[in-house]
Amino acid sequence: MTSKKKTAARSPQRAIERPIPEPVVEKSIPKTTQRQGFKTNEFIVYPTHGVGQIVSIEEQEVAGHKLELFVITFVKDKMTLRVPTAKIASVGMRKLAEPPIVKKALETLKGRARVKRTMWSRRAQEYEAKINSGDIVAISEVVRDLYRSEQQPEQSYSERQLYEAALDRLSREISAVQRITETEAIKEIEAALAKGPRRGPKPDDGEAVVEDEAA
Repeated sequence: MTSKKKTAARSPQRAIERPIPEPVVEKSIPKTTQRQGFKTNEFIVYPTHGVGQIVSIEEQEVAGHKLELFVITFVKDKMTLRVPTAKIASVGMRKLAEPPIVKKALETLKGRARVKRTMWSRRAQEYEAKINSGDIVAISEVVRDLYRSEQQPEQSYSERQLYEAALDRLSREISAVQRITETEAIKEIEAALAKGPRRGPKPDDGEAVVEDEAA
């Protein structure tokens, strides 16, 4: 009897102990990772900015309406762009070019430069339109037409600007497709350009190769 009383005397201390509750884990809604055939972490081409990467797909409320957006970063330009998922077709956003298209672009670089006999201002507008078209073959045409070897006259400032813009767009996409550095991509581009014919006076479909300087 004595032993039972002692046990009863100790029991209240244990009675107040409570089991540690399991931590409550809130069920999070899984983030959207794919829309319109594009997915997060994928590299894409945005016509007016070149190659970027989709880092997330987020929702924002604008005027009481939910808007779903691709969040795209352009690391080299230190820029982030938010594009409504429903408008990617209208803005011309596309996937990276397939290897055969990249090969076609590199073959284009080996062709003869075609420069129209028009005012530089008009040609500059055409070059800029090609650069911002997002078409890798059209961009390679700009690189080809504005390229100058060491034996040729130097480019004017405006020519040089357009050439470098086209070269940058082309090298970034080749780099992303072939998974090489931009420096390696530029070397590949320059190697293709070096295989092209020297500029000459031979006309081609109303176009001619000229050595005039941009105004």
